[in-house]
Amino acid sequence: MKKFCALLLALALVMSLASFAQADDPQFKVLSARSALSDDYQYKEVLNALQEQAGVKIEWETWSDSLGEVVGTRLSGNATSSNPYDAFQGIGFSNYDLMRYGSSGTFIDLTPYITPEVMPHLSAILEKHPEIKAAITMSDGKIYGLPAGEQMGTAGIGREKDYSIFSIPQFSMINKAWLDDLGLEVPTTLEELHTALKAFKDNDMAAKHYGLAAGSTIPMSTGFDQWCWGQNVFYAGFGFTNWPNDVCADLVVGADGVVNFLSDDDNYRAALTYFHNWFAEGLMDLEMFSQDTNQLIAKCSGGRVGVTTWWEIPEITGKYAADYVYLPILDGPDGTHNVNLRTGGATNSGQLSITNRCKDPAKLLSFYDLWYQGDIVMQLQYGPIGVYFTEQDEKGMWKSISNDEAQAKFGKSAGELKGQYEVAGPKLILSEYYNEYFYMEDRAMERLADTYDFWFNYVNDYTFYPMDCVFTETELDDIDFYRADFERAVSEQEALWLKNGGPTDEEWESYKNYLNRCGMSELLEIYQTVYDRYLAAK
Repeated sequence: MKKFCALLLALALVMSLASFAQADDPQFKVLSARSALSDDYQYKEVLNALQEQAGVKIEWETWSDSLGEVVGTRLSGNATSSNPYDAFQGIGFSNYDLMRYGSSGTFIDLTPYITPEVMPHLSAILEKHPEIKAAITMSDGKIYGLPAGEQMGTAGIGREKDYSIFSIPQFSMINKAWLDDLGLEVPTTLEELHTALKAFKDNDMAAKHYGLAAGSTIPMSTGFDQWCWGQNVFYAGFGFTNWPNDVCADLVVGADGVVNFLSDDDNYRAALTYFHNWFAEGLMDLEMFSQDTNQLIAKCSGGRVGVTTWWEIPEITGKYAADYVYLPILDGPDGTHNVNLRTGGATNSGQLSITNRCKDPAKLLSFYDLWYQGDIVMQLQYGPIGVYFTEQDEKGMWKSISNDEAQAKFGKSAGELKGQYEVAGPKLILSEYYNEYFYMEDRAMERLADTYDFWFNYVNDYTFYPMDCVFTETELDDIDFYRADFERAVSEQEALWLKNGGPTDEEWESYKNYLNRCGMSELLEIYQTVYDRYLAAK
């Protein structure tokens, strides 16, 4: 049956776009996220084939940068006049956002359409996995977004405990060829990294080692508080990592079950003061506060950057990948380190919502229902059969392309190939798919092994604040009252102190008082209540 489905899809992919764009197909306008490496969605073979099958035509508007600003503009004020879209795809709305826009009527309730008649594939999944339905059902009993999630964890590679591949989002890396040239070892402490960065700068290693223009060297460049490419992993030397979080900027939960904001802790203050000195010495890229992924990739793949962060080395460093190695989690001034785990792997419903503008939700949802087939979602996540998946074994399982094969055939790594073809949206990859449809990609298995066997050696506390907590309307209203000012205060001050120095004792006390005026205590009380309720229900 799987081979037959794959054959049907292969036939659909070669249909002409002229045949696809029939006049009687219902047309919809969808705003979607798109990765920096991805082709525009109108050229996605798999998406075009699925539209043909569902009898719909999608007008895509996709954004890789400035997405949050665009979505915020479209959903502000009078949604009927300012929002021209039938659906929002791949945005990553939190449960808070879904309840806010759902209760206001901007997003419609999808419950009447999640039926065997309209969405047979999703309905079958929810019947088999009631926990997924529970995770996407809001406190008012309604569903405002289709389920998404990737059950990719360390148990899938035979480890005793199951931790999500998203648990530690940032892997740091260093140009070892430059270190070898200078006679330096791979750093194990922040002090040793400082020494290496200073040597990179003083010796202008991009010019010395690669023959680039004089002054090309950037000792370290990352993003600022970004998902897999931020600076946060280096805070581990001060006892924490404040990964960007869905519920608030740096919300964590300790092993004792107490919810906390790291942003008013003394260790947080010490980290900002410490790393400001690196900026003052020209060791960290001041453009990190404004650059996007394309700019960072261009710098790293151009041979200019000594240290950066990303999910894996080849994607960010390009032809210079062989010169880089991963950095361990570095000890801080007191000789210790700690990593806070990032929430990840949970089922969420923030990847596809239908708006009140949509005139035929059932027809549009019939298109998205096709995404919930195992042999379809694997192609939306990684790439088409014949490109990313090129071979089936005797069990009918698809094998993903290797790095060597991808380089030989397409001139890029398997990760870059995935980035080119990946589609953002309601992709639900169940753990059983790795035994029924396709094998986990080699680099994912390698990353999971590295996460479990190497990076988790630096984790002292395995607790994290879960993504799929459900909030009441009152709790969401209270969060809405405080959240924007609180998060803005934290983000602005973090960037300001990193760039300009500080805080003094007086500035620090004033800052903490301001956070309290922004509702920090009230927010903590809400998040603690919700977390306790989540644990009780679980």
